[in-house]
Amino acid sequence: MADHPKPISPLKNLLAGGFGGVCLVFVGHPLDTVKVRLQTQPPSLPGQPPMYSGTFDCFRKTLFREIQASSGESKYTGTLDCAKKLYQEFGIRGIYKGTVLTLMRDVPASGMYFMTYEWLKNVFTPEGKRVSELSAPRILVAGGIAGIFNWAVAIPPDVLKSRFQTAPPGKYPNGFRDVLRELIRDEGVTSLYKGFNAVMIRAFPANAACFLGFEVAMKFLNWAIPNL
Repeated sequence: MADHPKPISPLKNLLAGGFGGVCLVFVGHPLDTVKVRLQTQPPSLPGQPPMYSGTFDCFRKTLFREIQASSGESKYTGTLDCAKKLYQEFGIRGIYKGTVLTLMRDVPASGMYFMTYEWLKNVFTPEGKRVSELSAPRILVAGGIAGIFNWAVAIPPDVLKSRFQTAPPGKYPNGFRDVLRELIRDEGVTSLYKGFNAVMIRAFPANAACFLGFEVAMKFLNWAIPNL
């Protein structure tokens, strides 16, 4: 008799997906910080060099500033303190600032992400084998390429989101339309791809780690708790 596919376990997918997310953040977070710094740097004045000359210059300066800031007073003592102060100052709207732009980024980008990953898994699966038997190197390549396709779609709305979220209150009364208009007017269409190098350097290893973490965690859960 042919093997019947095992039913999908929502709880296993939740746990394995969470572990994959931890792997993604662990590998990719440093360059995510660099990406946001590059996206939100102000345009340089005529005759003046930009704040950051590129990805590696931004990484070096960010690291130096964080070391300096560790010995001084910070605006926020942590995530909860930041959320509390944002709520006290701006209410619930302050906590959800940039939600529309986040959806504009994540809905198409996530669709591209998982479509590419599932397609590549099938492409990389040898004839006569099942997708679940795919080797770790092939999972890494599929996940890494999926991450590149994801961010190729996500960069423009991500730039708009970063600018909008870090702007002073009231600067963009019409939301992302004002951000888009200002960016194109002052810095040109290429400004929508600020942080491109940092994003692409981060995309492959971070997303390869994410999907490998997911697949490894799922196999472990299937072995350790087969009936979950």
